[in-house]
Amino acid sequence: MEKKTILIADDNREFCEILSKFLSTEEDFEVVGIAKDGLDALEKIEKENPDILILDIIMPHLDGLGVLESLHKLNLDKIPNVVVLSAVGQDKVTQRAFELGADYYIVKPFDFKTFVKRLKQIFGK
Repeated sequence: MEKKTILIADDNREFCEILSKFLSTEEDFEVVGIAKDGLDALEKIEKENPDILILDIIMPHLDGLGVLESLHKLNLDKIPNVVVLSAVGQDKVTQRAFELGADYYIVKPFDFKTFVKRLKQIFGK
Protein backbone atom coordinates (compact mmCIF):
# COMPACT_ATOMS: atom_id res chain seq x y z
CA MET A 1 0.00 0.00 0.00
CA GLU A 2 1.18 3.54 -0.75
CA LYS A 3 2.52 5.70 2.03
CA LYS A 4 0.34 8.61 3.10
CA THR A 5 2.21 11.86 2.60
CA ILE A 6 2.19 14.37 5.43
CA LEU A 7 2.90 18.09 5.63
CA ILE A 8 3.48 19.54 9.10
CA ALA A 9 2.57 23.20 9.65
CA ASP A 10 3.76 24.50 13.02
CA ASP A 11 5.93 27.47 13.97
CA ASN A 12 7.73 25.47 16.69
CA ARG A 13 10.72 24.13 14.75
CA GLU A 14 11.84 21.78 17.52
CA PHE A 15 8.37 20.24 17.78
CA CYS A 16 8.27 19.79 13.99
CA GLU A 17 11.62 17.98 14.01
CA ILE A 18 10.51 15.64 16.80
CA LEU A 19 7.16 14.89 15.14
CA SER A 20 8.78 14.44 11.73
CA LYS A 21 11.35 11.99 13.12
CA PHE A 22 8.67 10.06 14.96
CA LEU A 23 6.43 9.82 11.87
CA SER A 24 9.35 8.78 9.66
CA THR A 25 9.75 5.64 11.79
CA GLU A 26 6.26 4.62 10.63
CA GLU A 27 6.22 2.73 7.34
CA ASP A 28 2.71 4.00 6.54
CA PHE A 29 3.66 7.68 6.48
CA GLU A 30 6.13 9.96 4.75
CA VAL A 31 6.71 13.57 5.80
CA VAL A 32 7.06 15.62 2.60
CA GLY A 33 7.51 19.02 4.19
CA ILE A 34 7.48 21.29 7.20
CA ALA A 35 5.92 24.75 7.07
CA LYS A 36 6.87 27.40 9.62
CA ASP A 37 3.74 29.54 9.25
CA GLY A 38 0.35 29.61 7.56
CA LEU A 39 1.49 31.26 4.31
CA ASP A 40 4.38 28.80 3.99
CA ALA A 41 1.87 25.98 4.62
CA LEU A 42 -0.37 27.07 1.73
CA GLU A 43 2.60 27.27 -0.65
CA LYS A 44 3.81 23.83 0.36
CA ILE A 45 0.33 22.32 0.12
CA GLU A 46 0.12 23.51 -3.50
CA LYS A 47 3.60 22.21 -4.27
CA GLU A 48 3.56 18.88 -2.39
CA ASN A 49 -0.16 17.99 -2.54
CA PRO A 50 0.01 16.02 0.74
CA ASP A 51 -2.58 13.45 1.81
CA ILE A 52 -2.56 14.77 5.38
CA LEU A 53 -1.92 18.23 6.80
CA ILE A 54 -0.94 18.40 10.47
CA LEU A 55 -1.84 21.96 11.37
CA ASP A 56 -1.17 24.17 14.38
CA ILE A 57 -3.73 26.90 15.11
CA ILE A 58 -1.42 29.61 16.46
CA MET A 59 1.18 30.54 13.83
CA PRO A 60 2.59 33.81 12.48
CA HIS A 61 1.38 35.53 9.26
CA LEU A 62 -1.67 33.29 8.88
CA ASP A 63 -3.11 31.13 11.66
CA GLY A 64 -4.43 27.60 11.30
CA LEU A 65 -8.03 28.73 10.87
CA GLY A 66 -6.86 31.06 8.10
CA VAL A 67 -5.11 28.14 6.43
CA LEU A 68 -8.33 26.09 6.62
CA GLU A 69 -10.32 29.00 5.13
CA SER A 70 -7.79 29.42 2.31
CA LEU A 71 -7.47 25.71 1.49
CA HIS A 72 -10.75 25.66 -0.38
CA LYS A 73 -9.76 28.70 -2.46
CA LEU A 74 -6.66 26.93 -3.79
CA ASN A 75 -7.00 25.10 -7.08
CA LEU A 76 -6.07 21.66 -5.69
CA ASP A 77 -6.71 18.23 -7.19
CA LYS A 78 -7.44 17.02 -3.70
CA ILE A 79 -7.84 18.78 -0.37
CA PRO A 80 -5.63 17.12 2.25
CA ASN A 81 -7.16 15.58 5.34
CA VAL A 82 -6.48 17.98 8.19
CA VAL A 83 -5.44 17.07 11.70
CA VAL A 84 -5.27 20.10 13.97
CA LEU A 85 -2.64 19.86 16.71
CA SER A 86 -2.88 22.83 19.01
CA ALA A 87 -2.37 24.09 22.53
CA VAL A 88 -5.69 25.90 22.07
CA GLY A 89 -8.54 23.72 23.29
CA GLN A 90 -11.33 26.31 23.37
CA ASP A 91 -14.68 25.03 22.14
CA LYS A 92 -15.18 27.96 19.74
CA VAL A 93 -11.82 27.40 18.06
CA THR A 94 -12.32 23.64 17.89
CA GLN A 95 -15.82 24.04 16.48
CA ARG A 96 -14.63 26.59 13.88
CA ALA A 97 -11.82 24.25 12.80
CA PHE A 98 -14.36 21.46 12.18
CA GLU A 99 -16.69 23.86 10.33
CA LEU A 100 -13.76 24.73 8.05
CA GLY A 101 -13.04 21.08 7.29
CA ALA A 102 -10.67 19.73 9.94
CA ASP A 103 -10.96 15.95 10.29
CA TYR A 104 -9.50 15.64 13.77
CA TYR A 105 -8.41 17.95 16.60
CA ILE A 106 -5.79 17.07 19.20
CA VAL A 107 -4.80 19.33 22.08
CA LYS A 108 -1.09 19.55 22.97
CA PRO A 109 0.58 18.04 24.85
CA PHE A 110 -0.30 14.61 23.51
CA ASP A 111 1.11 11.10 23.34
CA PHE A 112 2.94 10.40 20.05
CA LYS A 113 2.00 6.71 19.95
CA THR A 114 -1.68 7.50 20.46
CA PHE A 115 -1.44 10.19 17.80
CA VAL A 116 -0.03 7.77 15.20
CA LYS A 117 -2.68 5.21 16.15
CA ARG A 118 -5.37 7.86 15.52
CA LEU A 119 -3.81 8.78 12.15
CA LYS A 120 -3.95 5.14 11.11
CA GLN A 121 -7.56 4.78 12.29
CA ILE A 122 -8.72 7.95 10.57
CA PHE A 123 -6.89 7.47 7.30
CA GLY A 124 -7.49 3.78 6.83
CA LYS A 125 -4.10 2.29 7.51
